[in-house]
Amino acid sequence: MSPRGGKRVGAGRPRGEPTKAVRISLSQLAELERLKSHVSYQLPVFASKIQAGFPSPADDYIEGYLDLNTKFIKHPSSTFVLQATGESMVDAGIFSGDWLLVDRSIEPSDGRIVIAAVNGELTVKRLSKKGGRVQLLPANPKFQPIDITEDSEMVIWGVVTLVLHELA
Repeated sequence: MSPRGGKRVGAGRPRGEPTKAVRISLSQLAELERLKSHVSYQLPVFASKIQAGFPSPADDYIEGYLDLNTKFIKHPSSTFVLQATGESMVDAGIFSGDWLLVDRSIEPSDGRIVIAAVNGELTVKRLSKKGGRVQLLPANPKFQPIDITEDSEMVIWGVVTLVLHELA
């Protein structure tokens, strides 16, 4: 055995296999390292559907595996997570403490739930674009809609695609 390396069974690339140099900017190196260390968690998916009404006997057959990243994150480079606070969206199923998956690449169209910065303050609301009027609508009758006027400064950060909420 040589202290300087040499051929080892199963190590390195196969002899004669072509290589390709890949150039990236130093500013992207950290992101590349993060992607290389990314762990994919595959959760088992059982063949039986679960009854929300009357109980049904479940089987032990695993139909496949589900990677939560691939299932719920369609555009990784433009997706981020925020934690909700307050009660303005409870009728849409968003409660204080819930985690919101937000995608910046989705067009913020009428009816979508969005994260918006209005006059410097972040909010989560349903976007309404009707008859030239833009509003951010709460999903709780205790709260008033936010009218977006020419004097308002609004930036939509992204569209909410998933709400994660703990039950226990």
